[in-house]
Amino acid sequence: MDIQLSDHFTYKKLIRFTLPTIIMMIFSSIYGVVDGLFVSNYLGSDSFAGMNIIMPILMIVSAIGFMIGTGGSALVSKMLGENKKDEANKCFSMLTYLLIITGIIFSILGVIFMRPLASLLGAKGSVLNDSTVYGIVITIGMVPYLLENYFQSFLVVAEKPGMGLAISVSAGLTNIIFDYLFIVVFKMGVFGAALASSMSQVIGGIISLIYFIRKNDTPLRLRKAKFNKKEIFKTCTNGSSEMVSAISSSIITILFNMQLMKFAGYDGVTAYGIIMYVGFIFSGIYLGYSFGSAPIIAYNYGAKNYDELKNLFKKSLRFLISTTLVMIILAELLARPLASIFVSYSEALLKMTTTAIRIFSVSYLFSAINIYTSSFFTALNDGFVSATISFLRTFIFQIATILILPIFFKINGIWLSMIIAELLSLIVSIIFLIVKRKKYKYV
Repeated sequence: MDIQLSDHFTYKKLIRFTLPTIIMMIFSSIYGVVDGLFVSNYLGSDSFAGMNIIMPILMIVSAIGFMIGTGGSALVSKMLGENKKDEANKCFSMLTYLLIITGIIFSILGVIFMRPLASLLGAKGSVLNDSTVYGIVITIGMVPYLLENYFQSFLVVAEKPGMGLAISVSAGLTNIIFDYLFIVVFKMGVFGAALASSMSQVIGGIISLIYFIRKNDTPLRLRKAKFNKKEIFKTCTNGSSEMVSAISSSIITILFNMQLMKFAGYDGVTAYGIIMYVGFIFSGIYLGYSFGSAPIIAYNYGAKNYDELKNLFKKSLRFLISTTLVMIILAELLARPLASIFVSYSEALLKMTTTAIRIFSVSYLFSAINIYTSSFFTALNDGFVSATISFLRTFIFQIATILILPIFFKINGIWLSMIIAELLSLIVSIIFLIVKRKKYKYV
């Protein structure tokens, strides 16, 4: 029997409902790592550095899909909880068309400005060429790229998280297969890596689009819709935390790269890229849980079912804390094997990366609660609180720590900066949870 947003959620039912999204996020992270794995091992550290230098720009653009997806899904779920099904469907359709238009605009801009942007970020020579090629190919496929991120949220709202998982697995397998063919067999270099990613995004974005165009058994189906400025504004404010987080993370990545080039050259950039890939996989659990549970929270808030809201909040915190402790232990034990997957060809780089992973992984303990708290307030349609947590966490605290700590601890200060930034963010998250508890009645 399908689980519905209106159900009472036990631990078992909550895990069953969010598990497809958790697996989807982990799998998405794994196939996102595939490009890096093939490029690092078959094309070398310079090509890998080139890909990572341009990645912040791609992250900023992809954040639009997450912003409209998370913000819009919270709004649509709330409408469904209020039994406004027709309004919910029109809002969903309008946001989908808005995202497609936005994707087309960014594709054009990406092709024109990618090389100057890569140069501005510090890429030179062959690294600049690889950055430009990778960025242009990805941005050409920007529409399905954005739709893939967007529909991840709305398939959960449609009570089809299992379908989202199946689509994600299909897209991941597409990426893995074509990475091998284009890079290893046909020797297409960084262009091949980007082309494989673009093909996987077509699978992830277009299949979902076709599903919602056709008649289906969910409350959501694409239909004619007029642009509604109020709903667009509410969606953007709801999802602003995801946008702020992505933009801030991109700026921080650029700052990390600059600091690392200062202390360790392109090897430092390579090590940081590996940490990010490993971090995507480990954080996929609590990212997936946060995204997967958000529509349930928004629905019950819209329905004014405060007892269920309390139930969800309590169970979520317990699940995240226990899971994160396991993640830290695994990261500490598997640091060297994980690093060796990417840089087994260089003992010095392997040692640097292993140390970095072990230091960096401690931050997972705090980041799990911070990410969930931000997502929780997005689901409650409180975009201001959500965005404030994200802005302080991913921008203010990280900039301060990345600039100050290396003065005292050199390169290890760069890895330590994330732990301190997340700890400071946790304090902010706890304050907001205490202050807002009476307004939203989740405790």
